[in-house]
Amino acid sequence: MKGANSMNKNTRNAAIVLAFGIILWFCPVPEGLKVTAWHLFVIFAATILGFILQPLPIGAIALISVTFSAFSNTLKLDEALAGFGNSTIWLIICAFLFARGFIKSGLGRRIAFVIIKLIGRSSLTLGYAITLSDFVISPATPSSAARAGGIIFPIIKSLSSALGSEPGPTARKFGAYIMQVEYHANAITCAMFLTAMAGNPLSVELAAKTIGIELTWTSWAVAAFVPGMISLLVMPYVLYKLYPPEIKAMPDAKGLAEKELSVMGAMTRIEKIVGCVFVGALVLWATSEITQINATVVAMMAVCVMVIFNVLTWQDILQEKGAWDTMFWMGSLVALATALAKSGFIAWVAKSAGAVIAAAGLSWITAFSILIIVYVYAHYGFASVTAHISAMYAAFLAISVAAGAPPLLAALAFAFLSNIMIPLTHFGGAAGPIIFGAGYVTQGEWWKLGFILTTLNVVIWLGIGGVWWKVLGLW
Repeated sequence: MKGANSMNKNTRNAAIVLAFGIILWFCPVPEGLKVTAWHLFVIFAATILGFILQPLPIGAIALISVTFSAFSNTLKLDEALAGFGNSTIWLIICAFLFARGFIKSGLGRRIAFVIIKLIGRSSLTLGYAITLSDFVISPATPSSAARAGGIIFPIIKSLSSALGSEPGPTARKFGAYIMQVEYHANAITCAMFLTAMAGNPLSVELAAKTIGIELTWTSWAVAAFVPGMISLLVMPYVLYKLYPPEIKAMPDAKGLAEKELSVMGAMTRIEKIVGCVFVGALVLWATSEITQINATVVAMMAVCVMVIFNVLTWQDILQEKGAWDTMFWMGSLVALATALAKSGFIAWVAKSAGAVIAAAGLSWITAFSILIIVYVYAHYGFASVTAHISAMYAAFLAISVAAGAPPLLAALAFAFLSNIMIPLTHFGGAAGPIIFGAGYVTQGEWWKLGFILTTLNVVIWLGIGGVWWKVLGLW
């Protein structure tokens, strides 16, 4: 019965997407647009609706869309396939493979337990230990689900159980607090590094195609550092006050961490190799403007070293489904977005919206602030960060720039907040279903805390972050 209901739902959603696309396709073309530009928009819009309703996996939807664009002669075949050769896509594929080595070696788990051993003295310091653990490993794990679900979640679940905190009556002893800490920490670290979340490179590509702004790994990290660190420092304490655990002191946490580290034993050969590769990659990414070594080349080198030293086997690479799924949906989407920008559609939207803003007499700061607020809280309607970025990032960025916002400031702000908005709901990011599914936090509590912490982080990133970005000369 469940399978039949799922099939009926998928069939209904497929019919909605198809009907939406057909109706738009045959609508009159708006004045000022070419037929090709309108048809590209229809394909793009139907693709995003497909991402939201998901009658098929998003990789399949993206492939169907890009195939139809070639079949309908909306794009030439080489234009339709151009996205699959994009260097940013290969950066994120290599970063996924890097993350597999990180998890396979056990290095990420070891780092987390070492941090817990060093500063895990109470529920609050354990909150900071988990936050620091996520931060340290985030540049090498572009999948927030892999970072939160594959590395951190098993640790905090084990800690909660050891303290007698299970879903239900004992959830508030410790488990509910630490689950919330990790989910919010994961979103903040996603915002801090280009390689910390799979959707970030899509923002980079859309910024380049829409307004011609190039976002590098270093420029991203430097601009995000100050607001990100403040958010990471504030968040565990605010949650500790808003949603306090019943257990405050944690004298056994150090012993638990030492026990786990004892079981793991001394660092293995592959852990040492992955550690060296990790540090080397960070150094090369951070100094790319000096060395002139492209970030994608650095990531490819990292993967090659791990293959040469047998940290990763070729079978590991073939089995990294997340990387290849990302290639399909992102390659297709980048091709469509690139063509849409070239067609003049985005410029037309920006010009039209800019005229409305100018007629209303709004300053660029006011217009930008309104657009940011709408962009962030619209995430209540999205179950995918990718779908949200795909649907709104380019248009909102173009409108902001048309209203007078500094291009680099706008590109980075929308990119950062694409991650900061994740905790609004329990389905707002890939890590949500894993952590919420543990059963420690009710949906009502989750949404309440999500709204409060997200709003606080928006204030931090636009307020204190805005001052930092002024110092950096972004506006």
